Amino acid sequence: MAIDIARGMNYLHNSIPTIVHRDLKSSNLLVDKNWNVKVADFGLSRLKIETFLTTKIGKGTPQWMAPEVLRSEPSNEKSDVYSYGVVLWELATHKIPWDTLNPVQVIGAVGFMDHRLEIPGNTDPQWASIIESCWHSDPQSRPSFQELLERLQDLQKQYAVEAQTQRKAAGKGAVKMSAEDC
Repeated sequence: MAIDIARGMNYLHNSIPTIVHRDLKSSNLLVDKNWNVKVADFGLSRLKIETFLTTKIGKGTPQWMAPEVLRSEPSNEKSDVYSYGVVLWELATHKIPWDTLNPVQVIGAVGFMDHRLEIPGNTDPQWASIIESCWHSDPQSRPSFQELLERLQDLQKQYAVEAQTQRKAAGKGAVKMSAEDC
């Protein structure tokens, strides 16, 4: 799911001109019966003609918004990367972001006090690192969706190899048990 979202966002960000979604959140992601994900709801999207977007119309949902957007500062596609980090956090935790805070409190905590959602200690360190990179305070230090895609695909390959190794080990154990039982 994370890779599908990153592919969709990478497509938007590499369009000419660049399309900045501005409202990336879980409720704007469509999932089909095969768990394929499509990015949707472009009501707040803007074409990036210059370096930054400065429109103040239609803000989005604070729980997923980047600090610079919450502060009404100029933003660009890196604000979508921040929002993507919140979606990744949701995938990892199965929780609703900032569910104990109202929108004004979220604006204060994230936008002005530099707070971030807590990543559980049992989260894969590589996954946690990806999320944290999306939440960097300096938007220019956040990865692009192309970089995120590469990291996620590497992680997917690593998980596949680990799963295959575990299946082989489980299969050998089952064969040994059968032989010992005879």
